[in-house]
Amino acid sequence: MKISLGMSGGVDSSVSAIVLKNQCHEINGVTLKLFGESDSDAKAVCEKLNIPFKCVDLTALFNDTVIGNFISEYENGRTPNPCIVCNEKIKFGAMLDFALNEGDEAVATGHYARITKSNGRYMIKKPLDLSKDQTYVLYGLTQHQLSHTVFPLGDLEKTAVREIAESENLINAHKKDSQDICFVPDGDYAKFIEAKTGKKSKIGYFTDINGNILGEHKGLINYTVGQRKGLGIALGKPAFVIEKNQEKNTVVIGDEEKLFNKFVKVGNVNFMPFDSLEGELSVCAKLRYRHTEQPAVLHPLSKTEVLIEFSKPQRAPAIGQSAVFYDGDTVIGGGIIEKGY
Repeated sequence: MKISLGMSGGVDSSVSAIVLKNQCHEINGVTLKLFGESDSDAKAVCEKLNIPFKCVDLTALFNDTVIGNFISEYENGRTPNPCIVCNEKIKFGAMLDFALNEGDEAVATGHYARITKSNGRYMIKKPLDLSKDQTYVLYGLTQHQLSHTVFPLGDLEKTAVREIAESENLINAHKKDSQDICFVPDGDYAKFIEAKTGKKSKIGYFTDINGNILGEHKGLINYTVGQRKGLGIALGKPAFVIEKNQEKNTVVIGDEEKLFNKFVKVGNVNFMPFDSLEGELSVCAKLRYRHTEQPAVLHPLSKTEVLIEFSKPQRAPAIGQSAVFYDGDTVIGGGIIEKGY
């Protein structure tokens, strides 16, 4: 098979090239220029492995679709996940379009996940190495995208990946894994947004759940639902961000117990086993990348919305984040959190 392999310069995508070569695939290394990255490590690996290398400049598209969405969501009091948008629109969107136009049959990445086919539908399953599971950020992929996608590392432990890189003397064999959002490496989202937009976030008021003013906040983009540290307000007891109200420009704070919700409304849903949910479905659901899956029942509200009913109330569902649904190690689908109650 002719495959365009997305290469970031990290060890995972580099070892993916080795795995695909050993499987006798014809590979083209592709680095996406998104936000000032260097392609030197990826290019060096391709040269060492005798793989054609290309750099595709998607800076403008990335700025419009991923960074633009990130800023807009934060400014509107929501908490986005740019990696999910990037996967849908860039890595398995624009890169797949590029690959198909180049005559390749599929794209591959170093994500830790597996793809299977059941009843004519492509499905994503968790990888062998559950400590590296990245299925949460892949729930939005369409059947078209999945039909042209390969995940070479799905059946490998991370330790084995490092060992392969060492055995091939790759320059990035011991390169650390990326942990942060690529365009905000220091994790200071507010500073990035203010620098990008050229405007300071509008100050407003902290209130309690009854609307009583408790103090002044520094701007909505500085706070996340569930946050305790860095509020800059003393109430004589622990206080947590319960809600952000963009219309009123207020941050509601209160006791931690107010963060727990049994029901979570989810929109913009994408399912893998079927096009839409026709009846109730028992699943395990997670509300954040690091959230442990919890038993729940999905209730269809429309073709694009579902209501998650958890067995036990869950902490801090943040509007704009993603909820992802599982059946064992299989991804059923997911969507964007609209409300918790």
